[in-house]
Amino acid sequence: MAGIKEECGVFGIYDLDGGNVVPSIYYGLTSLQHRGQESCGLAVSDTKGERGNVKFHKDLGLVSEVLRQDVVRKYEGDIGIGHVRYSTTGASVAENAQPLVLSYVKGTLALAHNGNLVNTPELKWELIQNGAIFHTTTDSEVIAFHIARERVHSKTVEEAVLKTAKKIKGAYGLVVMSPRKLIAVRDPYGLKPLCLGKRGNAYVIASESCALTSVSAEFIRDIEPGEILTITKDGLKSNKELASAAAKRAHCVFEYIYFARLDSTIDGVKVYDARIRGGKSLAKSYPVEADIVIGVPDSGLDAALGYSRQSGTPYGIGFIKNKYIGRTFISPGQSTRIDQVNIKLSAIVDNVKGKRVVLVDDSIVRGTTSGRIVKLLRDAGAKEIHMRISSPPFLHPCYYGTDIDSEGNLIACKYTVDEIAERIGADSLGYLSVENLSEMIGNRSYCSACFDGDYPTAIPSDTRKDRFEQKLSVKSGADNLREGLLP
Repeated sequence: MAGIKEECGVFGIYDLDGGNVVPSIYYGLTSLQHRGQESCGLAVSDTKGERGNVKFHKDLGLVSEVLRQDVVRKYEGDIGIGHVRYSTTGASVAENAQPLVLSYVKGTLALAHNGNLVNTPELKWELIQNGAIFHTTTDSEVIAFHIARERVHSKTVEEAVLKTAKKIKGAYGLVVMSPRKLIAVRDPYGLKPLCLGKRGNAYVIASESCALTSVSAEFIRDIEPGEILTITKDGLKSNKELASAAAKRAHCVFEYIYFARLDSTIDGVKVYDARIRGGKSLAKSYPVEADIVIGVPDSGLDAALGYSRQSGTPYGIGFIKNKYIGRTFISPGQSTRIDQVNIKLSAIVDNVKGKRVVLVDDSIVRGTTSGRIVKLLRDAGAKEIHMRISSPPFLHPCYYGTDIDSEGNLIACKYTVDEIAERIGADSLGYLSVENLSEMIGNRSYCSACFDGDYPTAIPSDTRKDRFEQKLSVKSGADNLREGLLP
């Protein structure tokens, strides 16, 4: 409920026994729907068919809307990939839906990408100078074009992927499909999650382990940071040349706070347990006399339970959620976002009337949504409202695929904690400290740049979300592209 815009989700499967993987892609993407609700798609191939036999379908909408039964029945293959998208760069149009499919001199290539690159302008300008014509405004297409170009001068597609991966900088979890190979690639920092599963003689790649469970696949392991894993009819082959490119690992900590589904395990950490620990830390840092602890559905519920367990204050249900309304951040306009809060949540009056309430949520971005939620409780008769946030204050934008706003729109950059509490109508406010993040995820290396400004990579020179939609000016090509003025 914080107003954070989500990432993307990727899925890939290769059935070495030749079974049709299309139903599995559908169910895998459905389980990853929480990671992106703008668009989705799939690409499949029959490894025993003719060379370059890759078919695909993608469009704007949810998985159930795009991959309808009448559509899915048209596709069949034993190898395939899928994607659900929320845009952090590139417009929200059908052309930017994934997977991306390229036909080139060496055959056909399909790619699905979760993340953002920080050196896209330089890579894109290099391609434009060599005659490339782009059909999307995403950095994912830049990756696909570079792989295709490298493949012309490489013995194998995995060699081309490695050469490309050595060029790109930033965050990425990739699944790449040639007609007879499935390749998984994770950035050297491990910013984006990616894991491997197996069902019988079929291998599965997914952004989260919950997608493996949805297709009855057994979790094998996480793809390691900097690893390129190739799946062929002969089995698995791992290349870890990229692993040394990062000075440290930097797993996105917000995966555990908000992004990931509750039943997922990422890099050895159970998301549910991490959120419980976050709530307990909040209770230790910000105790208060109260009658009930409630969470904002859905990502605030588990932290609220942790707060309750640590404080001894009874846990309760404070809101009923209309599950048929999309997440609040999907609306492009602020007024629409406000309206959605009103119809998405309803306070349970009997549970909060006349009571001192601890209200737990995952984050505050602009404060608008939090203010509306507090008002719902006030209108329901809550005596006191003490808001607790299971993340530190957002003070910096994210450049790795999480659409955290510019500093000018982040409420924590403008006001003190007490001032924020007053603006949202809460009696008190407490954030999880940056120091407690390591306790929450078990002292693992993580990226917390959106909280402390410690970025694991160089940041892009142009950070506008719409930088690839800008018009060409009279400046030279390289400057135009760096400033986002080339398509």
